[in-house]
Amino acid sequence: MPQIKALILAAATSAFMLASQPLLAHSDEHLDSQKAPNGGQLRMAGPYHFELVVAGDGKETKDSALVVHVSDHVGAKVATAGATGTATILAGKNKSTATLTPDGDNRMKGTAKYASTPDMKVVVSITLAGKAAEQARFTPLAVSH
Repeated sequence: MPQIKALILAAATSAFMLASQPLLAHSDEHLDSQKAPNGGQLRMAGPYHFELVVAGDGKETKDSALVVHVSDHVGAKVATAGATGTATILAGKNKSTATLTPDGDNRMKGTAKYASTPDMKVVVSITLAGKAAEQARFTPLAVSH
């Protein structure tokens, strides 16, 4: 009887480890180790990946574009027609917000006044048509891509 319990415990442990592998594969650390398709930073956002691309051309605060590419977990484009979104940017002592609007098949685009500094943090919230809002936090210039 103890052998059966040990076998059941081993099987349950193995099943748990196999089931949790996909969860570990999408951590921020793992995504930072991947080459993003558009040169930005990848983050999980519920059932989606958001890739944030910001202007990396200066420490001067000025109007600059930012783009978020939306895909599923295998990298397939997710349509953004009818979606709404915002990006809140914290850079240095400045805070600004960009309204994101659909810009092509899987892109959301906006403009805000920000400086491209290594300490920049961006919170992106996107609501796809007929879906719940999803949110992701970025540090787009803190890591090398």
